[in-house]
Amino acid sequence: MRVFIRDTLTIIAIAAVIVLGQRAIAPKIVVDGPSMNNTLHNGQQIVVNKVLYNFQKPERGDVIVFYPPINPKEEYIKRIIGLPGESVEIKGGVVYVHKKDGTVLPLVEPYISEPARSSFKGETIPAYSYFVLGDNRNNSSDSRGGWTVPFGNIIGKAWVSVWPPDRWGLVVNYLAKEQ
Repeated sequence: MRVFIRDTLTIIAIAAVIVLGQRAIAPKIVVDGPSMNNTLHNGQQIVVNKVLYNFQKPERGDVIVFYPPINPKEEYIKRIIGLPGESVEIKGGVVYVHKKDGTVLPLVEPYISEPARSSFKGETIPAYSYFVLGDNRNNSSDSRGGWTVPFGNIIGKAWVSVWPPDRWGLVVNYLAKEQ
């Protein structure tokens, strides 16, 4: 009986370490709201990779989870559009990235279902900060509100959708392409 109790306690302890480790490295979050439609939907559950950005910088097109400067107790999920030193402009529904070298990159965005109805012209993105937009451009609280995301506010990169079952799989991230 003692061996059984010891083995059972050992298995429980190992399971607890695995679960706590998983939550520390790759927690699960629930998407709240329509701002990332059609990529992610309200109530969808995703796993976030908290380790990746220790080894590489965030890239344009990454879907990230972060604490917004306007409400640091909330978790937002948006797509990175602009990188440090760039600026973002929206006109005629097209997003243009003004790069540091002076070139202008019009984004091809197959992940949006409807282009932004309003024009926008942003300031230069500060060092170590990112300009983010929701994929549902006309229903999203994002960097068009006058804020950017400091690197330190990024929780991680959206990685895998785990619920509902018909949405299982990797969260789609897009590299920017010229039109």
